Amino acid sequence: MRQKKIGILLGTMAAAMLVVAPAAGAVPAPAAQATVACPTVYWGSLAKASSLSTQSAVENLRTGRHDCFDRLVIDLSGPAASYSVKYVNKLTGIGSGLPVATTGGANLEILVHASADQGFNPGTQVKNLGYTSMRQLVWLGSFEGQTKVGLSTRARLPMRVFTLAGPEGGSRLVIDVAHHW
Repeated sequence: MRQKKIGILLGTMAAAMLVVAPAAGAVPAPAAQATVACPTVYWGSLAKASSLSTQSAVENLRTGRHDCFDRLVIDLSGPAASYSVKYVNKLTGIGSGLPVATTGGANLEILVHASADQGFNPGTQVKNLGYTSMRQLVWLGSFEGQTKVGLSTRARLPMRVFTLAGPEGGSRLVIDVAHHW
């Protein structure tokens, strides 16, 4: 019964809107754009870290864009591993300490205490992203059970870091970089 009343009401409103048509030559008002709220209350640009003891390995790196932030996901083969995520003046290769050039305004260094199949070779793999916040994803190497990657960002923007369980017996380390303060 209620659905019929709503349908009739909407039909009446549509008919009323047709009667009140704009005069010839009138400029219609611009359509209102939906704004997306982007809360970053618990975000910040200070270092984030966790110390867990596991035997996971890095299986994949993937990035994505969202309305309010850009995201890097590091897939791990087992339970969440220890990590450190922080802004640094320059990105350097793991083990060598050699600087790796990037194009962004700030650099985010991600160190995961998990090995990866890809070895040392810092800076040999650079993925240009061109996202709102993230500019480049840079391979900084895997050495002695630790893997290091870098994110070149537009500026030193708020970030958050967390882990998720799954799929199956694995886990994911998630790094979000906000589009704005």
